[in-house]
Amino acid sequence: MSAHPTAQAQNAPIPLQVVTVIATLPIPGVNQPLPEIASAVQTATAAQIDAAQVLDLSDFMNQRLGGVHVNNTQGNPFQMDVSYRGFTASPLLGTPQGLSVYMDGMRMNQPFGDVVSWDLMPRSAISSITLMPGSNPLFGLNTLGGAISMQTKSGLTHAGTSVTGTVGQYGRRSAEFEHGGRNMQGLHWFVTANTYDEAGWRDASPSQVRQLFGKLGYKSGSTDIALSISLADNTLTGNGLQEFRMLASDRRSIYTRPDETNNRATQINLTAKHALSDELIFSGNAYARSLHTRSVNGDVNDGALDQAVYQLSAADRTALNNAGYTGFPTSISGANASNTPFPMWRCIAQALQNDEPGEKCTGLINRTSTAQSNHGVSGQWTWLAPLAGQRNQLTAGLAYDSNRTRFEQSSELGYLNPDRSVTGIKAYADGVTGGSIDGTPYDNRVDLRGQATTHSLFMTDTLSLADRFHLTLSARYNRTHIRNSDQITPGGGPGSLDGNHVFSRLNPALGLAFALTPEVSAYAGYNEGSRTPTATELGCADPATPCKLPNAMAGDPPLRQVVTKTWEAGWRAKTSPSTQWTAGVFRAESTDDILFVASDMQNGFGYFRNFGKTLRQGLELGVQSRQNAWTLGGHYTWLQATYQTPETLGGSANSSNDAIAPGLDGHITVRPGDAIPLIPRHILKLNADVQLNPAWRVGASLVATSGMYARGNENNQHQSDGVNYLGSGRTAGYAVVNLNARYQPTPNTTWTLNIANLFNTAYATAAQMGPTAFSANGQQFVTRPYAAVGGEYPLQNSMFMAPGAPRTLWLSLRQRFN
Repeated sequence: MSAHPTAQAQNAPIPLQVVTVIATLPIPGVNQPLPEIASAVQTATAAQIDAAQVLDLSDFMNQRLGGVHVNNTQGNPFQMDVSYRGFTASPLLGTPQGLSVYMDGMRMNQPFGDVVSWDLMPRSAISSITLMPGSNPLFGLNTLGGAISMQTKSGLTHAGTSVTGTVGQYGRRSAEFEHGGRNMQGLHWFVTANTYDEAGWRDASPSQVRQLFGKLGYKSGSTDIALSISLADNTLTGNGLQEFRMLASDRRSIYTRPDETNNRATQINLTAKHALSDELIFSGNAYARSLHTRSVNGDVNDGALDQAVYQLSAADRTALNNAGYTGFPTSISGANASNTPFPMWRCIAQALQNDEPGEKCTGLINRTSTAQSNHGVSGQWTWLAPLAGQRNQLTAGLAYDSNRTRFEQSSELGYLNPDRSVTGIKAYADGVTGGSIDGTPYDNRVDLRGQATTHSLFMTDTLSLADRFHLTLSARYNRTHIRNSDQITPGGGPGSLDGNHVFSRLNPALGLAFALTPEVSAYAGYNEGSRTPTATELGCADPATPCKLPNAMAGDPPLRQVVTKTWEAGWRAKTSPSTQWTAGVFRAESTDDILFVASDMQNGFGYFRNFGKTLRQGLELGVQSRQNAWTLGGHYTWLQATYQTPETLGGSANSSNDAIAPGLDGHITVRPGDAIPLIPRHILKLNADVQLNPAWRVGASLVATSGMYARGNENNQHQSDGVNYLGSGRTAGYAVVNLNARYQPTPNTTWTLNIANLFNTAYATAAQMGPTAFSANGQQFVTRPYAAVGGEYPLQNSMFMAPGAPRTLWLSLRQRFN
């Protein structure tokens, strides 16, 4: 499946490979001489990724890998939540992470929150990608539902030079450069750089991506050493969810702005492999990473939705006059909802008095800064000697990872403008300039320093019996020590983020594969994986001091680590040399899942806690075939993801909550069997490519999913009443068709035309319930929409959706130089 970029360009793409494996370790290893067994793994090469003409790796997995779907909650193509079997790898802080991601053995899950930033992994640098299902312990922490292992290109496999330019709709412009080579002395090198700019298809949504990857290596005989460096400096706008009524009138519209994230990263990785003999091989890697992330988000201040934000008091007018302001209403009844669609004066006046701007200001500007550094080393020995006269492969190794993090967060009060931007007024939620709320100083600052170390030991042994049966036993022991230090409230106690936590566990795995005939084989396996609570979760785990993510954190009683136990079985068959079928079933039960649950103390607040049990189980079917000029593929997944433990969650936007009156604060009860939100029951993927002649190739793909319950509808009981609760609480199913055509007039020149979402389907990849701050047409900020009930003002709640991109065209030209 490995491919030279020039050699593969003239042919139809090779079908994705589906094999069975048990112990493909994330560090670069040796060519395994034994059949790798125990679960259906999907692999793809650079040639296949290139043929799909995708924007990045998350887009490729969504289009071509079975069981994968994406939630574009952030609203940016480089910030997808990638889910597989109901477990997620997301760039969004606070999202429960259930997939581990590696690049050349370097762990890509970041220290703070285990998040995965897909924009830091340049597509043009990837030689192959492997999706490993199940909670395989050999991949370390966070491997609850699967692991993604990527290998990068080198001059040994990708020699030559190419330049690619792309232009497209919505201001898309990109340029990409690749060069690889080697010499007779054993040196090899590879470098790729790319720049990407677009205005975005939604309002005020530009993005800029800058990536550089280089590798220098030496290979001689049984020794292979390589040093790689990866740099990124990206500015991404992710305008997030939009209220469904406003999407219906304008799918380009946004809820609030700005929503900008800047990622800067430097990653260095040293890999080595050496065969001491025909039976003993060592391989390993050492890495270091530095990441700096800054975000600026303009948001609605939900605390103002039940407040009087229009009419100025006498004290307000006096404060404004003394400060030199003019143009504000001076009469007692001067400002109201009808003549002031976007109020601002009371916000400014309350800040001048240092009174209650936290309740009277309609907007917030939330800023975060995260600085992370981590380094690690891992190594493994592989022994290939027979055992009791049977072929045997034993691998054992150890790993060490250490990281330091500093996370800072602040909120500036402001007011919303008609263009949905937020104007700050230099009053902050710092306990001083932001006044108070109900007599308590308004303060949601965070300044947290964290340090964590993980020591691991692992081993796996595969014994082949009569060349038909292959038994694998594996285990990994992890010990993680996490220390949090609060720079605002040090010393522990109420409100402090200080903490010292130790987590350890031995996770086992067992796999059996057997060949029924030369064309048909079967497998069965059991494995366990775990993840430790993140600093984010430990920093918001105290029921007595709840927080409102992502705006604040609070004290940290201990949480237990999540443990997932996975059973799976399946078979694969070849009905011809070019056609392969696969079928499998799986059952993954997670204990002590960590969820954000509602607080009984404060509306809209909550805390992380262990949940009990959740279940993800399903059926997977796949087929890959190459017939003359045609390359065909298909995947179907039936996935049932449910809660297995009763729980009370925040449900103020859910019509079935227990509030004393519609629109007031309430909770919902989740029961065993309720479906977990944002996980579709059905996923279907089809793709076809045809080589029309030596110069022309045309390909198409279809991605279809069933509807999903929205976040906030965890009990699956929400129904719209048309007044206090709007929206169905569920997305509709969708099917999206993508088309591409490639024209290669010469072996070194390639033109490619891509049309994403060919039929311009209007669809949503995610949804969430919440209070809405605007009128149906979005032209007015709305507070106190209904009369008070028992002294409290009911709110209007609605469903917010993540719209999928419309039809988008782009044209690329690649020129290769031999």
